[in-house]
Amino acid sequence: NLSAPHGGPLNSGLNIKVSGVSKWAKGKDGDLRDVWRKVVSGAQDRQGSDTGISGKFYTILGSDKITEHDRAINLIGKYMRQEGGARVAIYLPNSIEFLAALFACSFYHLTAVLLTYDQSCDDIISQLKKSNADTLVVAAGSFPFDSVHENCPTLKNIIWVVDEGNKHMDWNDIPSGSGSSVNVSTWQEIIQDQEPSAGNDLPVADTSSQLKNVVVFDSGELVEYTNANIVAGISGQLAIPTNQRFTTSDLFLPIDCLSSIYPLILTLSALYSNSSVALTSVASHSPSLTLATRGISPTIIVASSETMLKFHSEVKEILSSKLYSFVHWLETCCLLKYGVMPMTSFLSKLFDRLRPAIGATPGKLRLIYISTLAGIDKPISSLILSDLRIFTRARIIYALTSSKVAGAVSQTGIYDYRFTDDPEKSHFGPPVTSLELFFQDSDNHKTSNTLSCGEVNRSRWSSGCWWEIEIRSARNDE
Repeated sequence: NLSAPHGGPLNSGLNIKVSGVSKWAKGKDGDLRDVWRKVVSGAQDRQGSDTGISGKFYTILGSDKITEHDRAINLIGKYMRQEGGARVAIYLPNSIEFLAALFACSFYHLTAVLLTYDQSCDDIISQLKKSNADTLVVAAGSFPFDSVHENCPTLKNIIWVVDEGNKHMDWNDIPSGSGSSVNVSTWQEIIQDQEPSAGNDLPVADTSSQLKNVVVFDSGELVEYTNANIVAGISGQLAIPTNQRFTTSDLFLPIDCLSSIYPLILTLSALYSNSSVALTSVASHSPSLTLATRGISPTIIVASSETMLKFHSEVKEILSSKLYSFVHWLETCCLLKYGVMPMTSFLSKLFDRLRPAIGATPGKLRLIYISTLAGIDKPISSLILSDLRIFTRARIIYALTSSKVAGAVSQTGIYDYRFTDDPEKSHFGPPVTSLELFFQDSDNHKTSNTLSCGEVNRSRWSSGCWWEIEIRSARNDE
């Protein structure tokens, strides 16, 4: 990869240029706070001059300028710290409040704990206990107060995020007889009770305080990521061909949960690139692709392998005629033989009305990120990946992820349309440019002069942090 050539250093961070230093000098790695600062400052041209262009947030309620959320980040972060918060659990669907709470934790030196959304009360309690959270930012009415309070003695503060339809209710009431000492407030009241001028400026960077980690639950396992891990993961995702990177004209839609690390890293990458971001509460680990994109016209999406396999099955069932099979064969040949995305033809137009619609404006989608969690999700074969490129008319980056790695372990190149020797299987491409993998001999897998083979049980982020992952792999030098 040209962004991290062999023998050179790995991509370790955001490469933030310091004023007065040569533009050719390596920049600072940065941290989560620098992602939001870049969001607020807007995009820059190749000479490093501000263009004044910044992205927007799109939700079901409409669009917001990203800079309008500085105040929420400041006031919520300040409130949580004043109330004695140290470990803040976030239990929200994909929303602006989710991202604002995450950035509030980073600016006010609080540990953010991202709870898996839309799960049972027992699972919520289990994750709260494991994380020792003392503050909970939660969607109003999404869990029973009594059960959580009784089983989580460390919990001191609850901040309800109330939607428009329930703002008339009093969410500060504590159930009678609970004897609770938990401080209850709402997100909206914390912001509205302050002076209009309060919280408009981001906090000055405090270099004396240690940055706190971000805690994520993947497959029920608690994993802590440092800020160095996260910015290295972002840099690995930004290291794709220049003409395919996130831009200010892109609209990015995560239809996988932001409480999972891979879609979160990609969302932060989109924000850092000053792309617009669409957020929908429909997003989950396996939503319907057509339902999640209804009413919006994304150019880039991230989805789980389960979602894309479901979409593939739906389309295959609809497009099953012999004529379409011939058209599909021609388009597959175009991908494999000539290495180019198939163009819209007279024959393919005959079936456009039968294809499930992806977004409000067909044809705008240009890139799909798909992830498979090692040992958990069902992998996608190279044959199905080829079908998905034809069905969606979009390029695909297919990533192998692990709960121990911020971002992807490895992912395919954006122009890699190959079939494997067995089309029912697939490869995951090379490691990302922020990660170094090592093969270690095992009883059944040993490296020889002709074959690199072993267990990939150590990986090194460029930040110098080590993780242990359980993946078996082999590489043939030929």
